[in-house]
Amino acid sequence: MPGPVATRHLAGRVRRHGGFLIDVCAGLAAALGQAPWGLWPLSLLGLAVVVWRVGDAATGRRAFWRALAAGAGYFGLAMLWIIEPFLVEPEIYGWMAPFALVLMALGGALFWAIPSWAAWRLAGGARDRALAVAAALALSDWIRGWLFTGLPWALTGHVWIDTPAGQAAAWIGAVGLSALTMAAAALPAWAARDRRLSTAIAKGLPLSAALVGAAWFAGLARLNAPMPPDAGPVIRLVQPNADQTRKWDPEWAPVFYDRLLQLSAAPAGHRVSAVVWPETAAPFLLDQAPELLHAITSAAGAPVLAGIQRGEGGLWFNSLAEFTGDARLGQVYDKFHLVPFGEYIPWGDLMARFGVSAFAAQQGFGYAAGPGARVMTLAGLPPVMPLICYEAVFSRHLRQAGVRPAWLLQVTNDAWFGSFSGPYQHLAQARLRAIESGLPLMRAANTGVSAAIDARGTVRRQLALNEAGFLDAALPGALPPTLWWRLGDWPAVAAILAALAWLGARRRRPRDRAAQPTVDPAVRLP
Repeated sequence: MPGPVATRHLAGRVRRHGGFLIDVCAGLAAALGQAPWGLWPLSLLGLAVVVWRVGDAATGRRAFWRALAAGAGYFGLAMLWIIEPFLVEPEIYGWMAPFALVLMALGGALFWAIPSWAAWRLAGGARDRALAVAAALALSDWIRGWLFTGLPWALTGHVWIDTPAGQAAAWIGAVGLSALTMAAAALPAWAARDRRLSTAIAKGLPLSAALVGAAWFAGLARLNAPMPPDAGPVIRLVQPNADQTRKWDPEWAPVFYDRLLQLSAAPAGHRVSAVVWPETAAPFLLDQAPELLHAITSAAGAPVLAGIQRGEGGLWFNSLAEFTGDARLGQVYDKFHLVPFGEYIPWGDLMARFGVSAFAAQQGFGYAAGPGARVMTLAGLPPVMPLICYEAVFSRHLRQAGVRPAWLLQVTNDAWFGSFSGPYQHLAQARLRAIESGLPLMRAANTGVSAAIDARGTVRRQLALNEAGFLDAALPGALPPTLWWRLGDWPAVAAILAALAWLGARRRRPRDRAAQPTVDPAVRLP
């Protein structure tokens, strides 16, 4: 039989490994609030466990590892769709899929672990540390939108998009929603002065419910307010459902092109103001378009806004081009925020020597970036801001054009994201852009989900995923500029920084040792 020392050693290993599993499972639970699941109560529960355990860690190093384990669970599930692009050509890239998921999960987890370690060191006492960790994770969501070109995907605030509480983004933006989420998750740990679960539930849960309830009822009030009338133009969104594995196949490209023409054709007696094709829908380059413009616009009976690739000066662009009603080439918008490794390769000139190219680009070794955000004025349509695929993930781009458009237009090819979670998460973020800006958003997606979204983020009409078809919808009216549109994310960021500064200042004050009683380990989380 094992002796006392061996027994204690084994018990210590069980506690450590048990704690690791709790952290991973808490992260997994936190991810279940994201689309397509929408289980936001589980997200709050999982995040509450994360901030409790990280704030309660004995050392900053242990806080780091607990947050890393939780973050790996969170991002591993929330970003599961990241394996899909590698399976488009599995014979070439399939072996990379598991490595991509692991790297994405651990990379995202570092955005939890490093801020959690810093927050643990900033604040004093388990209660204040739980609040500091919550604030740091909310701030990390903002930082993720900027660092390494940015990837603000699966923010903790995204769990509210499909609820009335998501309307708060009109005032506080996506970062403010993350702060709301983390505050609600941290209040039970902060309220439990004796560090008992029963106290956290009895005192902290009502505080969390009050915070969420306030956002919920404010959102309901906004949803029930009168809406402006529709803007007037009827827009046709075309969804060709071109399978990514066949999209550029020489035998299939004409099939998908004919499908685009057929879906663009208006029924007799029915007229639309514009027809929209998804990202890179045209199976030819823009410099080959003149001979096809007449066929395209004749079939549509209206101007066509087509996702298309183009070359200029040895560079290649992912673009949206206007084919006018009289069969001329109108304005062209070039995507400027490209997906690293998907649409361009960092240090591409060097990598090209080894034959490494981007997934999405069909010409050259990746796309070049366009000049930036802009508002387009197209014949017969109100001023519009185009967003190509990934650009709709970044709320900050909406305010960079300098003028406010009347509506937003997203063209995307979500076939890269598979059929499970990626397309639905992308749609949810497009809806959030509408809420933040108070602008309607029309969305044409190659394989779906194409949708007409009003200025409060409500999907009025949509085409299901993996369905070929078209959708005619009147352009919804725009709301007045929201508070977020006027001020951006800075008020929310400033509030988070102020909270962290206050918690840091509290650590420097003499603390009441009576407020830190010894607790029976049996009633604490492992």
